[in-house]
Amino acid sequence: MRIQVDQNSLSNHISVVQKGISNRTTLQILDGILLETVNNKLKLTATDLEIRIETYLDCDIIEEGAVVVDSKIFGNIIKKLPNAPVNINIEENNINITCESSEFNILGNPASEYPELPTIINQNSFEIPKDLFKSAIRQTVFATTQDETRPILTGVLLEVSNGIGSFVALDGYRLALRSIPINLKEDIKIVIPGRVLGELNKILDDKDELTITTAPGHIIFDMGDTVVSSRLLEGQFLNYKDIIRKEHKTNLRVDRKKFQDSLERASLLAKEEKANLVKLNIANNEINIKSNSEIGNVNEQISSAQEGEDINIAFNSKYVIDGIKAIDSEEIELFFMGSLNPCIINPVEDENYTYLVLPVRLAQEDY
Repeated sequence: MRIQVDQNSLSNHISVVQKGISNRTTLQILDGILLETVNNKLKLTATDLEIRIETYLDCDIIEEGAVVVDSKIFGNIIKKLPNAPVNINIEENNINITCESSEFNILGNPASEYPELPTIINQNSFEIPKDLFKSAIRQTVFATTQDETRPILTGVLLEVSNGIGSFVALDGYRLALRSIPINLKEDIKIVIPGRVLGELNKILDDKDELTITTAPGHIIFDMGDTVVSSRLLEGQFLNYKDIIRKEHKTNLRVDRKKFQDSLERASLLAKEEKANLVKLNIANNEINIKSNSEIGNVNEQISSAQEGEDINIAFNSKYVIDGIKAIDSEEIELFFMGSLNPCIINPVEDENYTYLVLPVRLAQEDY
């Protein structure tokens, strides 16, 4: 195999496929990137057998071929080369890399040792603007759990019904729901691994459309030059619709940034071993935010537009702050149904995003 390729373009494409390589792989070959010439382009492939990333870039092909090269070594070499044409010459898995006055010789592995990837038969396909998809990921994926004992909750549910796609993530303490229009006649209900969506969010730009294809047990994200495919998570996702209650006794309208800043200051004295606890006393159109620990205590007060009963309630400050950060609007609404029931947070005049967080149970005299 002999090719000439632009250094900057190759380095960027290596960075993309490296996101498909897991640190926990038991197969040494999966630490590598498969390089192969396909249809007058250089194709790079990386997989951990759960996620697969393929990306294509233009190059001058002098001789066809394929090889597996260590991802970290190859990536570091290409990144440090000058921004000039890179010549790659491979003979019997010996890889010679030259660029201007630099020359490297490294050992690769036969492409035949790279695992065969399953053929995925497409079932449903739809297009979605990349910026809309990115915002749906950003507003939900943070609420997935990292607890591997509940694997179904490490993913985001995508439920499409009547032309509306609902992205849902929950971890047992909070729930994030974002709805967007999706032009698909069939109804689907799948759970996408959170790690895949997190990596996609780093790869996607904000331009043009993204094509998503679902197949039994798999999902494919086609961005043109780059294709990401992944296994879907198996299992029964919780019935999130039963968790989001419509009735409430208290609702507040508050400036999002001021509320976030006050919570962040209060959380400075909230200890992790005490669930990052902050207490909210809501009365007379004011929210009094308290936090105390052995170090000291803090009191924050902000004004709000209140309707309904006064309430004392406590939260893990991290969970509330995470949800508020995901909201773009200047004002938010908070809905309460008592100190032991979840709080629902919505952007003002936007029904497409809902965030729900469970309170921490405290005795009344602890407020």
